[in-house]
Amino acid sequence: MYRLSRCSLLLSDSRKIGLQCRNFLATDNNVENSPLNGIRILDLTRIVAGPYCTMVLSDLGAEVIKVERPGTGDESRKWGPPFIGNTSESCYFVAVNRNKKSICVNLKSPKGRDILYKLAKKSDVLVENYVPGKLDELQLGYEDFNKVAPHLIYCSITGYGSKGPYKHKPGYDVIAASVGGLLHITGPSGGEPVKVGVAVTDLATGG
Repeated sequence: MYRLSRCSLLLSDSRKIGLQCRNFLATDNNVENSPLNGIRILDLTRIVAGPYCTMVLSDLGAEVIKVERPGTGDESRKWGPPFIGNTSESCYFVAVNRNKKSICVNLKSPKGRDILYKLAKKSDVLVENYVPGKLDELQLGYEDFNKVAPHLIYCSITGYGSKGPYKHKPGYDVIAASVGGLLHITGPSGGEPVKVGVAVTDLATGG
């Protein structure tokens, strides 16, 4: 058991921002005591880095609505081993998507876009980790959501930022670890670069 003491952000009906310090026990089952109780997150993230970010927010009491691809869901649902027991449930997926509500939405359809707009109007924060520009092509970028839900806090997690020569490149864990030089300091001394055992770059990004 550990205690978290933090200043949590409060959003009133008039959208004025205030700060209130409160204590929170990590083992407390009373959701009302959670620092982010009453905050709704619209989660458009996938794989590990983004879902880990929204996992932390859900652990702190936020309501997280995870949007997944129809038919297959999040790509990490089938990642493994490790799997849970004798099932095909991925430990990676279950670990970083706990405490979330999932909904399947076709982002490429007008109906799916309207569903996300309606959810955005009732949410406080949107988190996504697509390659910059991808959601703009689907009319689901920052400017699009700003028109229908101007109160929404829009968080974009990228591999190399939204500007620069690498902005359109994918930023998966092992790629970021390679570009950042992490693989150069792992493995045997004087040997070849070695991938870290866990997705530490993704976790550091999402955390």
